[in-house]
Amino acid sequence: MSKKRQSPTEQGKETKQRTPTFLLELPLQVNESQAARLRAHLEASRQFYNAVLSEGLAQTLATRAYQALNRVCLGQARRVRFKSRGRGLASIENKRNDTGLRFVLQKPEAGQQGFLSWQNEQFPALINWNDPVVKHGLDHRVKYARLVQRKASSPQARGADCQGYRYSVQLALEGIPYHKPKHTVGSDIIGADLGPSTIALVPREAKASLELFCEQLAPDEQKIRRLQRQMDRQRRMANPDNYDEQGRVKSHGKKRLHWKSSRTYEKIRRRKATKERKLAAHRKSLHGKTVHEIVAVGNTVILEKLSYQAWQKQYGRSVGLRAPGMFVAHLKRTVASTGGTLLEVPTRSTKLSQFCHGCGRCLKKPLSQRWHQCACGVGPVQRDLYAAFLAAYLDPDHLLPSCAQYVIPWEGAEARLRAAHEQVQQRANEGQSLPRSMGIPRAGARRPSSLSQATPEPAFLLTQGRLEAWKHRSEPQLL
Repeated sequence: MSKKRQSPTEQGKETKQRTPTFLLELPLQVNESQAARLRAHLEASRQFYNAVLSEGLAQTLATRAYQALNRVCLGQARRVRFKSRGRGLASIENKRNDTGLRFVLQKPEAGQQGFLSWQNEQFPALINWNDPVVKHGLDHRVKYARLVQRKASSPQARGADCQGYRYSVQLALEGIPYHKPKHTVGSDIIGADLGPSTIALVPREAKASLELFCEQLAPDEQKIRRLQRQMDRQRRMANPDNYDEQGRVKSHGKKRLHWKSSRTYEKIRRRKATKERKLAAHRKSLHGKTVHEIVAVGNTVILEKLSYQAWQKQYGRSVGLRAPGMFVAHLKRTVASTGGTLLEVPTRSTKLSQFCHGCGRCLKKPLSQRWHQCACGVGPVQRDLYAAFLAAYLDPDHLLPSCAQYVIPWEGAEARLRAAHEQVQQRANEGQSLPRSMGIPRAGARRPSSLSQATPEPAFLLTQGRLEAWKHRSEPQLL
């Protein structure tokens, strides 16, 4: 009796196992002719991307276009976004490193030089073998390469072409990234509560903290807002017919308005773009610094799983400035690379902001109520710090909080939570403006430095006819 021929699927093909991946970016050294050809390739890729979206053949022609269409089908986006000529396509990548766009590394006896090979062109990469991060990355297998185009501050910037662009290659490498010796890894378990502008951290053993999230970005944001107001004034002066009597943009249905832009407006827009790039780099640096500070205490982090996109509707300005979702993704990658875990617990079942470990009740609190105080005797304690404390002692196997698991830890944690809020109160007493979510009234955070009246400008007093009266003002009474 003849045996049936088995199909390849029945023979049991070996499935390809997924391996960890990390990125290494190297700058490319290109001349003017090579930069022109790279721009041409990126422009052709942009047109191909738009053609794929318009034809609807995304599943078979381009993965990126398919992902854009799939987001619309799943209801995660309202429409696909075509790549305009002004936006362009800033990156191109391959799925493998043996054909097409690939990275070639010479052997040590040949000079150990690296090249990005594409379309019979070789673009040399600048490799610093004395950098342990670069050496560690190039010792691993390259999965695929990605060509990245970034805007520089000006065409005169170092490594920029005649149009002010820099080019680099990103290598997707197999393995885990290099761990610098200065970044230590702790063993504590940390409970975190991340807000739009604050972050509360309560480890089981170390001291607790309540800090402003990415506080150093405030000066950069103020500079950008000044440029935005200046651009808005110039745009209104150049296009008075596009605004109605109340200063709103006129609506013409599907007809598009024609906008004029002056040279000064374009100059300021380029300055604003440069500020935005610097702010993004500063934010990424602050994220990395905060992540390493957390991992130095412990590499097991427990926090609530939140929808940071939903925050954009109510806290759009703060979310756009601080990017909490990007921070959590960075924290998750770093914790995983150190062998730890980041556990995101569901808010519907844990209810950390409503639960009281003293009596076990869940009581809804409005967002304006920043303190937890229960009739059972727990509190008063700052709301974010208390939620982080509850997260720190959650059982990963049973995510429902119970009164029994918090009785003993609360005896030592209550003093640490109060000490953390006393530091916040001290900063407010020094005159620093803090958000109300920290549990300190805004009036107290802006306490005047002197009991005397603020000294106004003489020009302002002159317009109101009170300059002489201001000169002969009386001093405040002594207390």
